[in-house]
Amino acid sequence: MASPPHLLTLADLSVKQLKSSLTHAAYLKRVSLPILQPRPHGSYTLFPPKTLSDKTIALLFSKRSTRTRLSAESAAHLLGGHPMFLSSADIQLGVNESLQDSARVIGGLVDGVFARVGDHSEIVTLAQHSPVPVLNALSSLWHPTQILADLLTLLEHLPSPDPLPTAPISSISPGHSIPADAVPGDLPPKLDFDVLKGLTISWLGDSTNVLHDMLVTYPRLGAKVRVAVPKEYPCPGEVWDRVVQLGCDKGIDWSDDPLRAVEGADIVVTDTWVSMGQESEKAARLRAFAGYQVTEALCKQGGAAEDWKFLHCLPRKPDEVDDGVFYGKRSLVWEEAENRKWTIMALFEYVPPFFLLVGCASWSWS
Repeated sequence: MASPPHLLTLADLSVKQLKSSLTHAAYLKRVSLPILQPRPHGSYTLFPPKTLSDKTIALLFSKRSTRTRLSAESAAHLLGGHPMFLSSADIQLGVNESLQDSARVIGGLVDGVFARVGDHSEIVTLAQHSPVPVLNALSSLWHPTQILADLLTLLEHLPSPDPLPTAPISSISPGHSIPADAVPGDLPPKLDFDVLKGLTISWLGDSTNVLHDMLVTYPRLGAKVRVAVPKEYPCPGEVWDRVVQLGCDKGIDWSDDPLRAVEGADIVVTDTWVSMGQESEKAARLRAFAGYQVTEALCKQGGAAEDWKFLHCLPRKPDEVDDGVFYGKRSLVWEEAENRKWTIMALFEYVPPFFLLVGCASWSWS
C-alpha cells in the first residue's frame, strides 16, 4: 500500500497550495459565522457539508494547548467528524511501546492524525509509520497551522483595493459585523494576495517553530522578512537548509539587532522566549533577550512603518511585548487566535493529507 501524504511544515506546500488553502479557510469562515450566532430555537439553517462524517481524527497532544486544541476540536465537529483528544495522560507515545508501533496501531484505528509533539523527530517517526495522513499541529521545529492563521489575519486586515468581507467569531469584537451575503453556497471570497508583495515582516525573539515556518513561507509570497535573534540561539541547520532549498534566503535579513530588524516593518512579530521544556534556561534566556521587547519606542527608534501591526501566537509574557502594544490598536492577536479555527478547518478538509480522506473532488488543489 502506498504511503499516505503528510504535512509537517508549510515548506511541503507549493505557493498555489498555500493560496488555495487560505482561500478555502476564508470561505469556511464566511459560511460558518452565521451558523455560530444565537438564533431562535427550531430555526432552520444550512450547515457546511459534513465532509468528515463518520471520520475520526486523533488529536495527539503531548504538550498543553489552548488555541490549537479548541480550534481542532471545534473545526472537526463543524465538518461532522469525531475529534478524539489523546493527551500524554491518556496515551504516552514511545512509553511501554515504541513510537513506531504506536503510529501503526493508532493509524489502524482512526482516519487521520493531528499531532502536537515535543521534538520534531517524533512527528517524523509518526509520519514514517502511520498508515493514515499525519498533520503537524506543532513540533520543536515547525508550526504550520500558526502561520496559516497569521496569513489569513493579514489578508483580512491589510489595506486592499478589493478587501475580503470578514467578521471575527466573537460577536462582541468592536467594528465588525457578519456579512449580509454570508450564506452557504457562495463562491470562495477573493483574497488579495498582492498585499503581501513587498511587505516587511519583522521578527524579534528566539528562533522558534513559528519563525521557521515564516521563513519558508513569507518570501515565497513576495514578503521580506527581517529577523533579530541573539547569536546564542541560531536557526537550526535543518530548517535553514529548507529555507535555502526554497530560495527563501534571498528575502531574509538576519541579525541580532532588534533596531535593524524593525526598520521599515509593516508587521512586527514575536513569540515566547522560554518554550515548554526550557524552564531551567529562563534566567539565561531573559539576559540574552534584553532589549528585544516589542514597544512603541523601539519600533519608532528602529524606523518601523507608521501604521505597523503586531502579531503573537500566544500565550504572551510581558517581557516579550509591553501592554501598550499588546492591548493597543496595533495588535491583531485576538483575530489571529480566532483564525486558528478556520485555517485548521481548511487543512482538515482541503490540504492533501485530509483531502484524500474527505474526497473533496469539487475543489481544485493542484
